[in-house]
Amino acid sequence: MPPSRLSGIMMPAPIQDLEALRALTALFKEQRNRETAPRTIFQRVLDILKKSTSAVELACRDPSQVEHLASSLQLITECFRCLRNACIECSVNQNSIRNLDTIGVAVDLVLLFRELRVEQDSVLTAFRCGLQFLGNVASRNEDSQSIVWVHAFPELFMSCLNHPDKKIVAYCSMILFTSLNPERMKDLEENLNIAINVIEAHQKHPESEWPFLIITDHFLKSPELVEAMYGKLSNQERITLLDIMIAKIVGEEQLTKDDISIFLRHAELIANSFVDQSRNVLKLTSEPHTEDKEALVTIRLLDVLCEMTSNTELLGYLQVFPGLMERVIDVLRVIHEVGKDSTSIFSPSDSLKADGDIEHMTEGFKSHLIRLIGNLCYKNKENQDKVNELDGIPLILDSSNIDDNNP
Repeated sequence: MPPSRLSGIMMPAPIQDLEALRALTALFKEQRNRETAPRTIFQRVLDILKKSTSAVELACRDPSQVEHLASSLQLITECFRCLRNACIECSVNQNSIRNLDTIGVAVDLVLLFRELRVEQDSVLTAFRCGLQFLGNVASRNEDSQSIVWVHAFPELFMSCLNHPDKKIVAYCSMILFTSLNPERMKDLEENLNIAINVIEAHQKHPESEWPFLIITDHFLKSPELVEAMYGKLSNQERITLLDIMIAKIVGEEQLTKDDISIFLRHAELIANSFVDQSRNVLKLTSEPHTEDKEALVTIRLLDVLCEMTSNTELLGYLQVFPGLMERVIDVLRVIHEVGKDSTSIFSPSDSLKADGDIEHMTEGFKSHLIRLIGNLCYKNKENQDKVNELDGIPLILDSSNIDDNNP
């Protein structure tokens, strides 16, 4: 058949084989080709995608057919690459592809890949490219994001966020980050397992930016979600969330006015949790060589409170938080008494260590308790008097001896 033209470049037509798809994928790397692509091309790509899908459906029903998927997987992969490239910074193509219901077909196919539960490279490659396409078609396009959300939530996120392949987790996280908005955060509140899976994904793959961005740019902006999720997290997941909260507070970008109003809500959760759980750290006195996760959560809660009270706009709220000052002094008194036993993990150390050489997670805990007391007393006569009434001043002075664990 005579060749058709795409932006003045000769290409085979109709699109009917792997080489033609590869040529089209290469063409779409250039912006001018993306901007002049006729809608009919995307219909042809979709037709190939639909035909190839039947082979995957058959393999899901009959695992013995997996070995015959090679040619179909090649076509599917190249279809996704072609569509992925066509969507780059081109809303016209995003809209054309979306209006053909390609998004629904792609999501169904990705879910079939998960159902296959086969870790062959060819399946993983097609899987990854499908997710990349969904991320690109939704990028900066609210209409596409809405359609992706309708088709993908919650099954696709439930299936892919805990996938053993870290690239699939990253691409799935990209789709979730791109599609989330304040309204859809309410959907997450009703499907907390997805939010928890994001925390777990960041825990497993700290080098991946997408789970981290979901937590900082979406989760931390929803106090309702954080509070609902916090109660269901494991202790290690709580530590991960608290670490990210600290990173947000002390980050290079100052908290905005909107951030402050949200973090005041977080402060309530953190302070309440510390007041309720602060004595968990005493478990370490009975088993000093273990890393009790509940105790480590308490230590992280204290770290967050120290950073929050270092922010003048959050300080005032915490200075009047019921029971917080009393509990901090109570914990300081108990660990100070326990530390008088030379065998205790809270005993002072006068042996110098190299910078960054931390022997145990309780190092600095006593210092942070005193730091928090100091912050809560800053320009606040009521708290200053309260420390005096609770005999906190002799306690603090008695803690000023040389202690390399709490310099």
